[in-house]
Amino acid sequence: MRTGMLQLSHFMKRCLAEFLGTYALLFACTGSAIVNQESHGVITHVGLAITCGLIVMSMIYAFGELSGAHLNPAVSIAFTLAGRFPPKQLVPYIVSQLAGGIAASVTLKFMFPASVLLGSTLPSGSDLQSLVMEFILTFFLMLVIINVASGSKEQGMFAGLAIGAVVALEVMFAGPVSGGSMNPVRSFAPALVSGRLEHLWIYLAAPVAGAAAAIPVFKILKSSDK
Repeated sequence: MRTGMLQLSHFMKRCLAEFLGTYALLFACTGSAIVNQESHGVITHVGLAITCGLIVMSMIYAFGELSGAHLNPAVSIAFTLAGRFPPKQLVPYIVSQLAGGIAASVTLKFMFPASVLLGSTLPSGSDLQSLVMEFILTFFLMLVIINVASGSKEQGMFAGLAIGAVVALEVMFAGPVSGGSMNPVRSFAPALVSGRLEHLWIYLAAPVAGAAAAIPVFKILKSSDK
């Protein structure tokens, strides 16, 4: 009984880490977009991309050893499909990530009540264009993650740097097209709080599909090495 309680306590800490890490991710990424709009472009698009990359890198170094710092339901689902993450822990992780993201968007709405979009990701062109873009972005992001991660944990000296760099790079060039989400929570939370749900399906379907598609490719590459 006592061992079970200790294990539960440890798992709750991991869920709390996912909540806090996702909160920080949403607060920084969508918050920087709001501040950039409020300040008439002072941060710039390059600044937004760097902000997203740095917060991802920082949260991996902060929480990677504890929870793996997934911060992204698509990543958690992909790790589960790869057999690196227990299926019974998937739903609590996703709930923690959703709660953290929504809490961050609610905070930003309180701070910037005049913001209409709250940093939401929206297609600049067709829905299909953004769907394909987000699929490809998340596919390569997950390939990097699963190659540098230890099990289901994004940890190690270079894991945070590598993953943060990919996020910054992809947001930098793809942001003007699709918003560079690569994360269902990153899009869901501001869309929910702002009420802009019309394109949300793109940012729920494409990242999950892209991350999932990276797993068989990773297994093929690893099997060829052996």
